[in-house]
Amino acid sequence: MRPNASSPHRRTVRAAAFIASAAMVVIGVQTGQASAQPDRGSEAGASALPLSAAQRTTAIKAAQADASAQGRSLGLGAKEKLLVRDVIKDANGTVHTRYERTYAGLPVLGGDLVVHEKKSGTQSVTKATGARIAVPSTTAGIPAADAEKAALKAAKTLAKGDSGDPRHTRSPRKVVWAATGEPVLAWETVVTGTQHDGTPSELHIITDASTGKRLFQDEAVETGTGTSQYSGTVQLGTTRSGSSYTMTDGTRGNHKTYDLNQGTSGTGTLYTDADDRWGGGRQTAGVDAHYGAGQTWDFYKNVLGRNGIRNDGVGSYSRVHYGNNYVNAFWQDSCFCMTYGDGSGNASPLTALDVAGHEMTHGVTAATAKLNYSGESGGLNEATSDIFATAVEFYSANSADPGDYLIGEKIDINGDGTPLRYQDKPSKDGRSKDYWSSSLGGIDVHYSSGPANHFFYLLSEGSGAKVINGVSYNSPTYDGSRVTGIGRDKAVKIWYRALTTYLTSTSKYAQARTATLSAARDLYGSTSTEYKTVAAAWTAINVR
Repeated sequence: MRPNASSPHRRTVRAAAFIASAAMVVIGVQTGQASAQPDRGSEAGASALPLSAAQRTTAIKAAQADASAQGRSLGLGAKEKLLVRDVIKDANGTVHTRYERTYAGLPVLGGDLVVHEKKSGTQSVTKATGARIAVPSTTAGIPAADAEKAALKAAKTLAKGDSGDPRHTRSPRKVVWAATGEPVLAWETVVTGTQHDGTPSELHIITDASTGKRLFQDEAVETGTGTSQYSGTVQLGTTRSGSSYTMTDGTRGNHKTYDLNQGTSGTGTLYTDADDRWGGGRQTAGVDAHYGAGQTWDFYKNVLGRNGIRNDGVGSYSRVHYGNNYVNAFWQDSCFCMTYGDGSGNASPLTALDVAGHEMTHGVTAATAKLNYSGESGGLNEATSDIFATAVEFYSANSADPGDYLIGEKIDINGDGTPLRYQDKPSKDGRSKDYWSSSLGGIDVHYSSGPANHFFYLLSEGSGAKVINGVSYNSPTYDGSRVTGIGRDKAVKIWYRALTTYLTSTSKYAQARTATLSAARDLYGSTSTEYKTVAAAWTAINVR
């Protein structure tokens, strides 16, 4: 029996997919230090309550109405204002409110903070920077036009030898740069264009508004490649519209999937089908992308109680068949969408469950901790996407792609069947690091993610040799210690609570340790096995 018009439903279809490891995270700040840490009580049971979209909106509005009073209680300056980004309410009555800051009306990059208020009224705060937010003047010594020219010149210099095509399209905005050291007045300019492989480019360049010195640059689009294929029978959420059906998932925030028809802008054409039996030809890539988006939504909602990427019940959208011979895929926060290329010769669309879980998690990170995509913070950002990609894969329990701790195992990037990354021993890829060191922040974020991925594996499964779903692992430790895992489900919940409740834009590995210990304390108590194992797993990767 066919459902009524506009009704969402599921249909079993045949699918094939292709994986890429790419990310677009639009964040214009750099790593810094977290400040005051939350209360260290031993009470457990502080898990977050699920809020409907309406309840969350009401909570945010109420917090914003009280923001001025909150700023005074924190001792903020008269020119500082707080802007509420999120509110989390725990079962024990504790409320966690995440804020951005402005100074004299200017955005403060690296000024975010989270206030933790217990039911008793006592408060603690986690800050992205401990510096006092103030600048001598908000009048720039360097005109915006000069900052714009300098940014465009820098972008062209950075693109040399990369066949990139930088071109400025956005006017500079005046900001206070507080992510590193003493806050300074600055210009943020976004230079857009394309990278050498056709990936969109959004290069954020921060320029000192007094001296013209370039303080920071961040390519917001991160890219990867893939050469393998995935197949399986999957369930899709579609919607009847008149006499046909569309790839509109009414059960998951109306997530839509479009065919870009080899274009590189806009949304393209919404997929439609006459009999609701999808697959074959150009539809296959759409099926894979739609399935991955649905599974990622379900994981976050059913396991972690999150109502969509932004926790507002609104679905993102997917675009497939991007460009020509584009061997990549990316999440783009500015369009709140996922985009997939068709691979070499337009023959192998890069669409699969792994890439959806990894890339869409960048959207979750942008909506919560907003970890900077640079240095140690960038490594934590990448690891977060790897961690939840693994969790999505295990959650989906797809027999054609069983859950494992291998990242991109279906992508034969190396030409020999080996994965892109390994969570049990990251250094097996030849580039990632197993353990933290003081030089970690100076390497590519995909490789500085290694220690956090290693931490997650140790917390989940423990050290030593193990076989899971037919895959052999052997996870070492920095100090030769033995770690007994607490199970993946608990490890996932601890990392998620740390991400949404305690991490900030400038968090480094030391702050990630504090955040996960706070999360374990909240969920299981500070005398629990889970809390002690979190500490042991960090020690095992040389974070103390």
